[in-house]
Amino acid sequence: MPDNKPKPSKHPNVIWVFGDQHRAQALGCAGDPNVYTPNIDRMASEGLSLNGVGGCPLCCPYRGSLLTSRYPHEMIPGHEYPIPDDAKTLAHPFNDAGYHTAYIGKWHVDGHHEREGRGALAYVKPHRRGGFKQWLGFENNNSQWDSFVHGHDDQGNEIEHYRLPTYETDALTDLTLDYIKERKEDDKPFFCVMSVQPPHNPYVAPEAFQGRHTPGDIKFRPNVPDVKRIREQAGRDLAGYYGMIENLDHNLGRIFSTLWDLEMIEDTHVIFFSDHGDMHGSQGQFLKTNPYEESLRVPMIFGGTNPRYGTKNGQNAALVNHVDMAPTTLGLCNIDVPDWMRGTDYSALRVMGKEPRDDYPDSAFCQLVVPTKHGNSTDRPWRGVVTTDGWKYVCLEHQPWLLFNLNEDPYEQINLAHNSSFGKKRRELQDKLEQWIKDTGDEFPLPQDI
Repeated sequence: MPDNKPKPSKHPNVIWVFGDQHRAQALGCAGDPNVYTPNIDRMASEGLSLNGVGGCPLCCPYRGSLLTSRYPHEMIPGHEYPIPDDAKTLAHPFNDAGYHTAYIGKWHVDGHHEREGRGALAYVKPHRRGGFKQWLGFENNNSQWDSFVHGHDDQGNEIEHYRLPTYETDALTDLTLDYIKERKEDDKPFFCVMSVQPPHNPYVAPEAFQGRHTPGDIKFRPNVPDVKRIREQAGRDLAGYYGMIENLDHNLGRIFSTLWDLEMIEDTHVIFFSDHGDMHGSQGQFLKTNPYEESLRVPMIFGGTNPRYGTKNGQNAALVNHVDMAPTTLGLCNIDVPDWMRGTDYSALRVMGKEPRDDYPDSAFCQLVVPTKHGNSTDRPWRGVVTTDGWKYVCLEHQPWLLFNLNEDPYEQINLAHNSSFGKKRRELQDKLEQWIKDTGDEFPLPQDI
C-alpha cells in the first residue's frame, strides 16, 4: 500500500519560547507541587526533555552565548555589557539557508545601563539587532504591566516605540501568533524567538493566575532554611512567581493551539527553555548568579512536530548548555553549524534518521566572569563543571568552593569540597574544569594545592 503519511520537512520551522529566571524545578512535570503547568507538562510527555544548564546564570552573558554559541568570557562577560558589533548570531546561518527570521521580546545584549534611563525605552540600533529579518523587542524591562517594543518589520521599515496594551507575556504572545499566521501564507520556513521577561522579578501576574497562590500555602523545597525572614520573603515572591509561570504556560498553550489549527504542527519544532533560574530562599539565597541547582538548571523541552513523523521523545541525561542551543537548533533544520560556534549539536537526540554521536561532552562548563555586585548576588567570580553522571565542582579564585554528589544529595546540603575523603574526586573534577578553561581560551586562577 502507498504511504500517505505526511513527510517531515527537510527544513522545518522552529520557535523558541523562553522566559527569564524560570528554574527547572518549577514545573508540574518536574514535581513542583505548587504550580499547574498542563501545557508544558504535555509538551514534556510528548516531546524530548534534556538536562538544561544556564551556564552563566545572569541575563546578559547567557543571552550573548545563546545567540552566538560563544562563551561569556569571549562575548558578553557581565551585566549590561554590549555584544560586539561584528558578532554573528544564529540568525545569519538561518538567513543564508533561506529562512525567515524573527525576534520578539526581551533582548538585553545591547549594553544599555539602567542608570541612563529605562531599558524599556532604550533604542537598539538596526545593525545591533542580531541580523534578524524582523525584530520587535526591547532591551530590558522590569515592569511587566508597562512594556514597550520597537524595531523593524520584514521589509526593514522602522517601528517606533509603542506601549504593549496588556500584560507583557500575553501581548508578546499575541505578536508571536500574528507572526505565525503571516508565515502560513509563505513557502519559506521560519525561525522565530519569543523571549519574555516573566517569571523575572517583580513577581506579578494577571489576577486570574496570581490569585491561585498565597504565601501561606507555598510548599518550600527542603533546602530553604527555617529562618523567618527567608521564608517570609520566599513565600511572597513565590506566590507571584508561580502565577507568572502559569500565565506563561497558558500562552504556550495558545501557540500550540494555533499551530494545530493552521496545520503547521507537523513542520514546527517548539523549544521551551529559560536563561537561568531563581533561588527563592534555597540555601538561604535569592535571585541568581550562583551555581546552586535552583539558579543553574533550566527547563529544556523539545516539542512540536508529531512523534509519528520523525522525532524521538522521552528523557535524556545530555547536558545542554547555553552555547549548545544555537548549533542544536540549526541541526534540527539540517543546516550546517558554522565553525565559529563553540557548542555541541544535540539534534540527533531528537530527529529520526540522525545517528547520535558517541562522544558528546560528559560535562558542561559554567562561569560567572564579572559579578554584578547587586544585592543577593554572588559577588566573586567563579568557574565550575556539572557532569552527566551527577557531580558538580565549583571554584573561586585560588580556592575550591563547592563539591556535590547530586545523585545522593540533589538539594546540595553536603558540601564535599573540603573533605579529604573526596580528594580524588576533587582532583578529577578540577582536571576536567582546567581542560574546559584551556579549550575555551578562558583565564582563571584555579586552586594549586588540592
